Amino acid sequence: FVVKKKDGSFVKKKTLIATIQGNAQNILIAERVALNFLSHISGIATKTNQFVKLVGKKCKICCTRKTIPNLRVIQKYAVKLGGGKNHRFNLSDEFLIKDNHIASSNIKKLVLLAIKNKKGKKITVEVDNLRQLKEIVGLKFNTVLFDNMSLKNLKIGVKLAKKYYETEASGNVNLKTIKSIAATGVDRISIGSITHSAPAIDLKLEI
Repeated sequence: FVVKKKDGSFVKKKTLIATIQGNAQNILIAERVALNFLSHISGIATKTNQFVKLVGKKCKICCTRKTIPNLRVIQKYAVKLGGGKNHRFNLSDEFLIKDNHIASSNIKKLVLLAIKNKKGKKITVEVDNLRQLKEIVGLKFNTVLFDNMSLKNLKIGVKLAKKYYETEASGNVNLKTIKSIAATGVDRISIGSITHSAPAIDLKLEI
């Protein structure tokens, strides 16, 4: 197996990316599985890069936990190839306080409990309105995740939180909205579609 184009390279249609030499029967048995992986991963890298190009260097494009078990590591690797960033491989990586947790308890109480038990782990708190943010501003955690907020409220929220925390936006992010979301000054934008809805790149093997 001889690689002609390194991982993360930009390639045009009809570009030769690798050559394979060996027993024809064995190659054909493995062909479709290998191409499925390459097509899927290339699609993720390509879609990620489209977002990365639109936001520039000030804002990071991140994947979410919307990945497939057993494929998660390679999907997240593809995001990095496209110029994106990885965070939160799973819930054990850090404390992630989300809307469903908050709905069943009190946001300030949950954050204080996480701070008490963090044991060196980072804490991210999801908020979907400014009232929730104001309840927790000043507490010692790491990241505020603004979920599905209007651009107006997101801009206000980023201004309130930026002094204390890293800021992240998610929800309803697409190639049409990404620039205006990045313009609010948010540090990073997480996008589920770059892993769960990336169109596969068409690749083929010819003998």
